[in-house]
Amino acid sequence: MSYALSYASSRPSSARRSGLLGIVIGLHIAILLVVLAAKTIVPQIMEIPLVVDLLQAPEVQKPPEAKPLPMAKAQPVKQPRTPTPKAPTPLIEATTSTAPAPSAPVAVPQESKPAPPAPPAEAPIKQARFDADYLKNPAPVYPPLSKRMGEEGKVILRVLVNPQGTADNVEIKTSSGSPRLDESAQKTVRTWKFIPAKRADEPVQSWVLVPIIFKLEQ
Repeated sequence: MSYALSYASSRPSSARRSGLLGIVIGLHIAILLVVLAAKTIVPQIMEIPLVVDLLQAPEVQKPPEAKPLPMAKAQPVKQPRTPTPKAPTPLIEATTSTAPAPSAPVAVPQESKPAPPAPPAEAPIKQARFDADYLKNPAPVYPPLSKRMGEEGKVILRVLVNPQGTADNVEIKTSSGSPRLDESAQKTVRTWKFIPAKRADEPVQSWVLVPIIFKLEQ
């Protein structure tokens, strides 16, 4: 009997059981509503317009261009003119005649006759010349063979000049050592013109020395 009472007292009442059942059912309904709400609510994504600002690229400073230096105009180089080698020309030296002037005749007194008066003294002779510019005497020709052989020398000619200023005779007083040089000088001087010697402004015949030097140019 006592056991039955204790069992009866330990059993929950119907009201309590219905409250617990309502709580459980409410919890299930709440969970179901939450699930349904989660399915029906779709998150809306707002489309925000994309704004792009175009920024100007910073100007890149160019390095300063190297300006070409002004070019100096090349001055034309003048080529030195090569002097044209001239043919060697024999040198002519001026000189005076060493021939003595003719002496005046000497009168011999006779024993029986008185001596005649002495003639007046003769005027001195002005020597002949060949070095005057206006005479234009050509220089002797340098023989080609002598040039090839390198022959040089000095020849002195003794020339008899007549009153007309031409050579009557041309002699070799001193040889150059080369017959070719001597002959060339002698042949040329025969054609020369001279200023004849004069005595009191009167042309006379006289001897004159003509030295000619044959020398090759270096």
